[in-house]
Amino acid sequence: MTAAAASAPRRFAALRVADCRTYLIGGALAMMADNIEHVITYWVLWQRYHSPVLAGFEVFSHWLPFLLLSIPFGALADRFDCRRVIQAGQLLFAAVSIAWGVLFATNTLTVQAACVLLVLHGTAGALWGPAEQLMLHDFVGPDELPSAVRLNSTFRSLGILFGPVVGGLLLVGLGPEAGIFVNALFYVPLILFLLRTRATGHTRDVVGDTVRFGFRELGRIARFVVGDRTLLSMMALAGLGSFFVGASLQAVMPAFAGRLGAGEGDAAYSMLLFATGAGGVLGGLLLEATGWPRPTIRAAVVSTLVYGAGILGFAMTASFALALVLLFLAGAANLASMSISQTVVQLIAPPAERGRVLGFYGVAANGLRLGSGVTVGLFGAVVGVGAALTWSAAALCVGTVITGAVAAIGYRSAAGPEGRTARA
Repeated sequence: MTAAAASAPRRFAALRVADCRTYLIGGALAMMADNIEHVITYWVLWQRYHSPVLAGFEVFSHWLPFLLLSIPFGALADRFDCRRVIQAGQLLFAAVSIAWGVLFATNTLTVQAACVLLVLHGTAGALWGPAEQLMLHDFVGPDELPSAVRLNSTFRSLGILFGPVVGGLLLVGLGPEAGIFVNALFYVPLILFLLRTRATGHTRDVVGDTVRFGFRELGRIARFVVGDRTLLSMMALAGLGSFFVGASLQAVMPAFAGRLGAGEGDAAYSMLLFATGAGGVLGGLLLEATGWPRPTIRAAVVSTLVYGAGILGFAMTASFALALVLLFLAGAANLASMSISQTVVQLIAPPAERGRVLGFYGVAANGLRLGSGVTVGLFGAVVGVGAALTWSAAALCVGTVITGAVAAIGYRSAAGPEGRTARA
């Protein structure tokens, strides 16, 4: 380990870099806009069609592009200026919001048009992901990368936390037509910032014209990922959390609010949702303030296990107060797990292939969220959502222990191109 890597990390180091600080704020606004669009469009679609099938497609369409396109979009990030890749994603987000507004205002909304816009919205998010991670590396370099990834996750959690609040205010105060048009404006700050920053995602590592992508190249990158136990373990941990819990928690929360005696229409339902988001935000700030845990295999395994245990406890408890505490802890542990695994993947990936390796990570961390619709959603329809979430969280814990054991047995020092290590 280098002396720089061994020294104590600077607290909130990424915020000391002006461009990174501005990017984090713009990214939080864009993530908030992403969630505002969900609030407004899902409400309108339910009011007009009352279709559970369409509601299921809303979730499916959001994550399917991550499953199918994260790797090709990672190749785009490797090959081109990441500023322009992110801007393309933000412009697509804004265009989708404007398209919703036009359809709402002209009363020409159809199920077919809604499905197309839902898929395009998910595609914009998938396009954004790998390029964003390369930009974070370019802003701060490898020494401060853990801080940048952790703070980026925290700022994104802020956007997710306040998106429903602002979306509800826009929906009630302006109506869905004006509200969705206003929402498009939240993407503008990030688009404009990317016009002036000098970081491209590649200024620290010269790549570009040498990047190739095809089935042969895809196979080569896949073999590299599978052949590196550290990379594979990080992606396995991210995939386990996504597949077994993933996007299902918010969908089943009304059932748990009722079971805990809060009632589906009670403010306690919002408190349960808020607890998870607040755990991500406050937990991220606490982790950044302490510089703990460091990005290691052991830390990723432990934080993922804490996340699974928190969800398992929540699924089994009959205490509303304890449920809030467990969700808060689970939110903080999930942020730690995802930021640690993402950092380790970035440090290990060769510079010329970082985007494509992160694309594989995106498939695991985001694309596999589709699986939670089966593990909790469909399974919950058979055995009940409480039992389904209990078994899913238990499977996450068992899978995490197995992954940690396999990584420990075959451990090797996971050194990135700059010589950083992720010690087990």
